[in-house]
Amino acid sequence: MSDNWELSPPKVPVDLPQNESSPPQVVLPQNESADLFKDLVTWRRKQLNLFALLAATSAWTAMQIYKYNFITLVSYIAIAAAVCLFFWGNIHRLLKREAPDLSELEISEEAAIGCANSLRRKCEEGVRLMFRVSVDSEWFVFVGAVASLYLLSLLAKQFDLLTLFFMGVVGGLTLPVIYVKNEGRIRGFGEVVGIKSRRFYSMAEDKFQMMKNKIAAGRGKVIKEKKME
Repeated sequence: MSDNWELSPPKVPVDLPQNESSPPQVVLPQNESADLFKDLVTWRRKQLNLFALLAATSAWTAMQIYKYNFITLVSYIAIAAAVCLFFWGNIHRLLKREAPDLSELEISEEAAIGCANSLRRKCEEGVRLMFRVSVDSEWFVFVGAVASLYLLSLLAKQFDLLTLFFMGVVGGLTLPVIYVKNEGRIRGFGEVVGIKSRRFYSMAEDKFQMMKNKIAAGRGKVIKEKKME
């Protein structure tokens, strides 16, 4: 009597060799410009924020108070940078130190493509926001947007482009921080204003409908009187 046993081979973990000819995984760099902008707005990099405020204030002071031309100011900054680099390189040579390697000082293709895509997305978001405010939003959002643009046009009549740019930089670096710290109060105030505006809109619509009905009823009476005559 012969018994047929089906023996399964033991499962032994086998380390398969990696295929050396397989292409390596490419990790694309993240969009550092968006992260940098978020850090500037939220004041996560205080030194960079202070430098931006100092640069904007210095440029506005030089061009608005001391009446420097833009090209003149840029030329002076370029001259100062060239002089500093000249002395820096000569000091390195005198001290017999190795000159710094500037071969990697370039703008990569990924960074250029990332900036172009970010600009394209911002333009698309602006167009969508314009259509959303004009068509899809409620009436008080549209009125608020038109009133804000009108106030901006009035403000532009009182100040030149440089002053408006300086005010925009200062406001862009300070207002978001104030909003983050008082987000609850600002949202609560916005909700109260929204409720009151909706109530006012409904009251105005009801009154307009009543006036429309009265006018229609008056016209109906006039038409009936003319028919009776």
